[in-house]
Order: sequence, then C-alpha cells, then structure tokens
Amino acid sequence: MRLRRAARVILVGAPGVGKGTQSERLLSRFPQLSAISSGDLLRHNVKNRTPLGIKVENTMKTGGLVPDALILRLITNELSQRGWLSGGQPSFMTLASAEPSGAVDGAGDTMASSIPGIETDPNMGATLSNQASEDPSASFLLDGFPRTAVQAERLSDIVPINWVVSLQTPFDVIMERISSRWVHEPSGRVYNTSFNAPKVPGRDDITGEPLVQRADDSEEVYRTRFKKFQETSEPLLEHYAKKGVLWEVHGRGSDEISPQLFREFERRFL
Repeated sequence: MRLRRAARVILVGAPGVGKGTQSERLLSRFPQLSAISSGDLLRHNVKNRTPLGIKVENTMKTGGLVPDALILRLITNELSQRGWLSGGQPSFMTLASAEPSGAVDGAGDTMASSIPGIETDPNMGATLSNQASEDPSASFLLDGFPRTAVQAERLSDIVPINWVVSLQTPFDVIMERISSRWVHEPSGRVYNTSFNAPKVPGRDDITGEPLVQRADDSEEVYRTRFKKFQETSEPLLEHYAKKGVLWEVHGRGSDEISPQLFREFERRFL
C-alpha cells in the first residue's frame, strides 16, 4: 500500500498492552513505514563500541536512565543519516574526550552534563527538512521515546509527530495476560498459556528447555509499573491531544485492536 503523505507515528500504552504486536503488524502491512527504536539505537552503539556506546554501557547495565539529551542525539543522528533533516551539525554523535564533570541524580539518572560532548541543546539547530515533511518515504514508527511531556516537547523541535495512538485495554485483561506469560530466556521467545501456549507445557518449542516467568511479571510489580505509566502518560497524552494528533483505540486484545488501527491509519495516510 502506497502512502500519500509521511506518517510519523508513536504508540502509547501500558506495559503488556501489546505495543510490540501492533508495531510489528503496522510495519508488515505498510512497508513504507520504518521502525526507529531508541533502545535498538542504544544497543547498536554499545555493541559496536562507539564512544557514545562506551559512555552509556554501564548506565544501561545497571538499569539507570539514559539522559533525554542523549536519546534526542541518537534520534537526530538517525534521521540525519536517512537524509530527513536540514540544519544542525554534520555529526550528532561526536563525544569529547574530556572526563565527566556531572553527577548522578537522586533517581539514579545520569545527568546530561555528566556525559562529555552532550550539550544543553542536543538539537543543534536540526529540523525536519521540507522534502521529508510530507514525503511518504520519510515515514516512521518511533519506539521507546518520548515517554514524558517534556521529552515530547523537545522532540517536537526536531520532528513534528503527526499521529499518536493511545492503546487502551482493561487492567484486568492485561494482568491476566501478563500472569500467563512464559519466556525462554536464552532466545527471548515469549509464550502465553491463554493464546500462544507452548506445544509442551513449560517447555520451549524449539529447544525443549524450561520456560520461566519474569520477576517483573508478578502482580505487585506490575501494579507499580502501571501506576508509574499512568503518572507519566497522562501529561504526555494531554500534550499530543492539544496538538490535535491523539487517537484512542479500545479493545480487549490485539486482534480486536489491529483492524481499528489499520482503518484509521489508512484514513489518515493512504
């Protein structure tokens, strides 16, 4: 299916709501849409031992928060390499060799000033190019960022997002789904006894090795994660609602949500 204009999309939803499933289905159905994942970009830099990857590796391993400025730099660099930006500096990933001068805040978040080469303004004058603004080939689904209204505001200076999808599934449905989830840790394969059960209970289909349940799939841990999501997502969704790009979809499962998602995407961009 050919798009008639660029789609710059973000999916927002509680942990376990099925963002990954909907992302995969959108990308499969609309080939002009490409994925840009902040997590993948970080892992790529760590794996390839880039200066930036070396700086953030320990933060990621210990579960710390990578600064907004650095994530923006990653996304800006990715869009620049695709030829979708104008202005800014030739390289958005250059890190100075000086030693860190900042500190770690009380929440365990490495502050921007503690990472050399990350200026106060990570945008560095970059903006979405006129050509990319409506070019269907400049369509993407942004995963992992922004998660807060502050991040969304800073992202808007570079890339105006034109569709934000809020995935809504009842809490009890998500909780049931998560409590039924089993994982093969070495491969990352995920099973669910409700709708995607392993051929042999408790065993991976490919290797036959035991499946486990993640520690953060317990009800107590999930309720904490869900509460945190609500606190951060409410102002984020309000930010995009004011811009007129927010759309909500309701359903008890991915197969109920996907058809609605496809219809609305086609209405807006085909």
